Amino acid sequence: MLMTAADYRESLRRYSPRVFVDGGAVECVADDPRLAPGVNAVGVTYDLAHAAEHRTLMTARQGTSGKTVNRMTHVDETSTDLLYKLEAVRLVCKISGCAQRYLTHDAMAAIFQATHRADAAHGTDHHQRFLAYLHGVQDRDLTLGVAMTDAKGDRSKRPGLQANRDVYVHVTERRPDGIVIRGTKAIVTGAPYMHEFLVMPCRTHTAEDSAFAVCCAVPVDAPGVTIVARPAGRPGEAAAKFSRRYGQSTGVVIFDDVFVPHDRVFLAGQHEEAGFLTTSYATHHRHSCIGARAGFGDLLIGAGALMIEANGLDPDRHGHIRDAMVELITITEGFFACGVAASVYCTRDPAGVAMPDAVFANIGKLLLATKIYDMQRLAHHVSGGLIVALPGPDEDHNPETAASLSAVLAGRPDIPAAQRLEVARLVEDLTASHQGGWYSVISLHGGGSPEAMKREIWRNYPVGDKVELVEALLDRGVAADGRRVSKQPGRCCVTGCEVPAPPARTAAE
Repeated sequence: MLMTAADYRESLRRYSPRVFVDGGAVECVADDPRLAPGVNAVGVTYDLAHAAEHRTLMTARQGTSGKTVNRMTHVDETSTDLLYKLEAVRLVCKISGCAQRYLTHDAMAAIFQATHRADAAHGTDHHQRFLAYLHGVQDRDLTLGVAMTDAKGDRSKRPGLQANRDVYVHVTERRPDGIVIRGTKAIVTGAPYMHEFLVMPCRTHTAEDSAFAVCCAVPVDAPGVTIVARPAGRPGEAAAKFSRRYGQSTGVVIFDDVFVPHDRVFLAGQHEEAGFLTTSYATHHRHSCIGARAGFGDLLIGAGALMIEANGLDPDRHGHIRDAMVELITITEGFFACGVAASVYCTRDPAGVAMPDAVFANIGKLLLATKIYDMQRLAHHVSGGLIVALPGPDEDHNPETAASLSAVLAGRPDIPAAQRLEVARLVEDLTASHQGGWYSVISLHGGGSPEAMKREIWRNYPVGDKVELVEALLDRGVAADGRRVSKQPGRCCVTGCEVPAPPARTAAE
């Protein structure tokens, strides 16, 4: 069943998670105004699946079941799947800023691959367990939170050497019917308004740390789960033209001796496959992040163009404005092109999952992570200083000041001041508010730090092929048959070429 946004909101009422926001308990996440922008953002992924013009992007046929499912719960099987997912994520994020649910998609693909690999290596039944779970999630059209990033503690020490083992989620007990886990996941996107959590390792582990190599599914309201979260967006703030409607909460999720039955355990101690899961998820997620931040770029491009127009400027006549807009477009479409390339050059792994090209996916993510600040700077450049100098929106309706402000804060005579101020506040919300700073940080560190992307690029890039190319070029292709004149011994003779001795001098000379 494909839910609507209204169905999704209603479904949340069937759960009773233990959630704290701003120091107080949340009675119902579906009705708490502090979380409403996050619920609204996820809801976009549900409603778009019912829109005729977006159905091709927002739904997919799952090959393992033959059923039509929401794109955000689909496991990609072809290059076209990856392209559609990329476009779908861009679509939902240019509406909502960050729709969050694509993390469900990315985790599903990685677990599908890792469990298939575990069964092949160890003769287990993890893949069949996960396949049954996957189909259940797709049938119910759930949204899953990815509980991956551990608190980590002392970064210089491995999980097993931490003074407090609970800074990493780990298995504390194995029972005939399941496992018990405890520990802390420090950054969980959309934590309060998820249906379930996919608990996943955030790093590679050694055999000695196999207790930390765990992957399982836990309902958001399972006994022992506590969520400590922040509000989503800027709810209730009149100046927040965008983020009072759409936003994202993040939460610390504490697992305090949580029992997980076997049918929800997908890895437990298989440290090599857990490491593969971590890197595989990173590639899938970075590919999705490209689409997400391209959607954010669409918002900045559109808002910048409207601000230029309201200011009375013409990019065709004012070259510095045109150049800034072209640079913003180039950044956005440049990293999105990497996502397209990662889709086109994908590979199909033994589990049947379409894997984005790791080099292009990581380059695209690295570009957006480091260029997000340039994107915001360019939006500031084309918009002008008014975006942070405006009086509060309540002054727009103050009879003592409204008339005067309307008269002096207008730009073009045919564009009302109210429209100009509205766009200015939107640009401020996206780029210069604490919400704008949040977009910067999640772009920089979401899906891994830039250092993680650099490591993956270096690990996967075929530098050796380029070395062979240059070596062949330098040899001119004649080294094999000995025709090349070389000073290297063994190329044209045993000793190599030597400088001729000067001619012997005669007595007469």
